[in-house]
Amino acid sequence: MSMSSARLSAIGPAILLTATSVGAGDILTGSLAGAEGGIAVLWAVPAGVLLKWTLTEGIARWQMATGSTLLEGWVTRLGAPIRWIFLCYLLVFSLVTGGMLASACGVAATGMYPIADPQQSRFLWGAFHGLAGMLLVWFGGYALLKRVLAVCVGAMFATVVLTAFLLAPDWSAVARGLIPSIPASGPGWVIGLIGAIGGTMALISYGYWIREEKREGRPGLRACRFDLLLSYAVIGLFGVAVVIIGSRVQVRGQGTGLALLLADQLAKSLGASGKWIFLVGFWAAVFSALLGVWQSLPYLFTDVLWLGSGKGVGGRPDVDVEKSRPYRTYLFLLATVPLILLRYPVQQLQLIFGITGAMLLPMLALTLLVMNNRVAWVGKDFRATWFLNVVLIAALLFFAFVGVGEVKQLLR
Repeated sequence: MSMSSARLSAIGPAILLTATSVGAGDILTGSLAGAEGGIAVLWAVPAGVLLKWTLTEGIARWQMATGSTLLEGWVTRLGAPIRWIFLCYLLVFSLVTGGMLASACGVAATGMYPIADPQQSRFLWGAFHGLAGMLLVWFGGYALLKRVLAVCVGAMFATVVLTAFLLAPDWSAVARGLIPSIPASGPGWVIGLIGAIGGTMALISYGYWIREEKREGRPGLRACRFDLLLSYAVIGLFGVAVVIIGSRVQVRGQGTGLALLLADQLAKSLGASGKWIFLVGFWAAVFSALLGVWQSLPYLFTDVLWLGSGKGVGGRPDVDVEKSRPYRTYLFLLATVPLILLRYPVQQLQLIFGITGAMLLPMLALTLLVMNNRVAWVGKDFRATWFLNVVLIAALLFFAFVGVGEVKQLLR
């Protein structure tokens, strides 16, 4: 293995976690939060990063201690019915997320090179990206995906951060924005930003990427912590940059079309080059998210399916999961079935997407609090520290609060 390959292998899970965690939702939520709440909401980005880091560290901690994935731990320790609950969640999440990502890729590509009227162009480009992503995952597998996503993540990060820097924000105001406070617009954008930053299903998928790297034990946990530090540092800086962009330009609207409106506003502030820099970063963000989701969700489905026979992917070390029939079948369906949603505006899907995300994160926090504090299950060396427990409890309370707020909105 060459030195460059070894380095890429060492940070491969970090690359996939970053790519899958950052997408259109982060850009739109961050830019709107900056536009409505101003720089005062900036502190919500590191707060959200801390919560997601703790959840993902807990998943890695469990896997390094037991050698089993989180799903395997749920089924063997918490009961078989959780398998069916998660399968139903996974199917809904796959449909909605697949449609949203294909649509976002269609919007980004249309902004750079329209090939028909806007609606048709979005559909054609969205279908193209969905099928292209399937072929990359099908024939390239995990190894190729790390290299492609390394380029996409680099382009995404560099272009969006450069855009924020070129807007010449008030850096003293940026520093003050990192001090927790509630903006005049209220706590809504703070809550939304904390929940949006860092993804949802990507947290569970991380366990499969570290398995591809054959990590285990205490050395594996140390490697995972380095992964997470690197990944969430990039995600955090990206989130800060997007909030700064939103605070410096005037944006209005909903759905992924907001990204094109944002690009047009940047053209007024920075010229045509500013618009193209942002569009390239937006495309890299959504296409890398699509690739990461296309690779990870079939892995989750295969694990759930095989757990029905008593062994998940961890119990089949001699099987190439990415070439198995369940994995490739789900990959094909993921790249094709959600395309039926391209006829609908993205904002109509956002409510369902928000509800499914709100269901997963508190479940993660609660189960990790139970599983990683049982010495009989993880041993003394891997038992969660008091600090991690405090953050998980805070995460559980936060997402419970968000869930109550969503229910109140639905009942109005």
